[in-house]
Amino acid sequence: MNKIKEKLLSREAILGVVGLGYVGLPLAVEKAKAGFKTIGFDVQESKVEMVNSGKNYIGDVVNEDLEEIVKSGLLSATTDFAQVASADCVCICVPTPLDEHQQPDISYVKASAESIVPYMHKDMLVVLESTTYPGTTEELLKPILEKSGLKCGEDFYLAFSPERVDPGNLIYKTKNTPKVVGGITPTCTDVAAVLYEGILEAPIHRVSSPAVAEMEKILENTYRNINIGLVNELAILCNKMNINIWEVIDAAKSKPYGFQAFYPGPGLGGHCIPLDPYYLSWKAREYGFHTSMIESSMMVNDRMPEYCVERTSKILNRFKKAMNGSRILVLGVAYKQDIDDYRESPATRVIEELEKECANVVYYDPFVPQYHIDGKVRIGENELTSELLENVDLVLVTTAHTNVDYEYVQKHAPFIFDTKNAMKNVEQRYNIELL
Repeated sequence: MNKIKEKLLSREAILGVVGLGYVGLPLAVEKAKAGFKTIGFDVQESKVEMVNSGKNYIGDVVNEDLEEIVKSGLLSATTDFAQVASADCVCICVPTPLDEHQQPDISYVKASAESIVPYMHKDMLVVLESTTYPGTTEELLKPILEKSGLKCGEDFYLAFSPERVDPGNLIYKTKNTPKVVGGITPTCTDVAAVLYEGILEAPIHRVSSPAVAEMEKILENTYRNINIGLVNELAILCNKMNINIWEVIDAAKSKPYGFQAFYPGPGLGGHCIPLDPYYLSWKAREYGFHTSMIESSMMVNDRMPEYCVERTSKILNRFKKAMNGSRILVLGVAYKQDIDDYRESPATRVIEELEKECANVVYYDPFVPQYHIDGKVRIGENELTSELLENVDLVLVTTAHTNVDYEYVQKHAPFIFDTKNAMKNVEQRYNIELL
C-alpha cells in the first residue's frame, strides 16, 4: 500500500481545496467533518476571512457545521498557496466560465495548477472537480503539474471527479451524492476513490480515464439542456395551438415508465446546464464534428428570455399599453427556486431585454435583495406589498420561490404572466397567463 492511501485510511492526510465557492466550500466542510485537517485556498481575501471567522456564505453549508469545524481547527482558509506544500491531497474547484466568444475559459484551472506546481511533493494527489471539456485533465493539467519534476502515476496522482452540486436540493447534498472518479492511471483512480470513500456516504463509481469522467459530466447536463430545449419549443407551439403545456406534461408523467418530466421556463440558469454543452460543441469541432442536436437545443433555450419579453409585449398590447413606459415587476431573479444563486439566471436576461424595450422594471426576490451584473448593482424591492403590486402594469414570474404568497399576488396584481407555473394552486385565474 502506498503512503498516500495509508494516510487517507488513517485520517492523517492533510487535504486542500482550491476555490471556496458553491462547490469548494461544501467539499471542504465535508472533508473536515470526516476528521481530516483541511485547508481552503482562495484568491479572494473576503472569502478567506469569512471562513476563518466561521461565517457561512453558501446556502448548502450548515452554519453550525462551519463554525464548529473552524473552532476545532479542522478547517482553515488562506490566500497563501505556499501552504499547498503541507497538503497530501488537493482538489481544484474553480470556475470554468465561457469567454465572450462562448468558448471555454479554463484560465482559472490553469492558474490554480501553476500555483500548485512549486509546492508539489512526492505521493501527492491532485483532483480536478471543475466542469470542463473532455481531455482537460490529461492534456492541460498533467503537463503543467509535471513541470514540478514529478512523474504522474509514479511520483504523484492525478484524477478528475466531477462536482455534482445541486444548490437548494433538500435530499442530495455533497455528502450523499454518488461520485464518479477517473484517474490518469489505475493507481491514480484508486487513490482518488479512497479519498472520497473516506469523506462521502455515497457510492464511488470508478471509470477508466479522466476523459470518461469529464464526458460523463457533460452528458449529465447536456441531457437536461436538450430535454428542456424540447419542452421549451413545445411550449411555444402549444401557445400557438392554445394548449396548456403544463397540463400536457402532467398528463405525460402519469406514465410510470419511459418519460421523465422536464418543464419550460424563461431560459436556463446556473453554472452548469447553460454552459456545459458549449464545452462539448467547442471540443467536437476539433474532430470536425458538429453537435447538431445539442446546438439546436441551445438555440431554443438561449432565445427564451426574448420570447418571454415578446409575450409580455403582447399581453400589454391587449390592455392598450405599450412596452415603452410600462411598469413591470419581475418576481424572482435567482436561477432556480428557493436559492440565492443568480449565476447565468435567465431572469436577469429578461430584465435586460425588457429595459431594451424601454420598460420601467423593478424586481422582488426574497433570496436575492440585490445582484451584480457587468459591474453594476441592482437593488430589489424590500417587500411584496399590495401597493407595489397594484402600481405595476404587469407581474412577470420568472422564479418559482415557494415562500411567496401567490394568492396575494393574484389578488393585488392587475395581470400576471407566469413563466414557471408558480401559481398553479391559485384558484382565481382570470388575471393569470401561463408560458
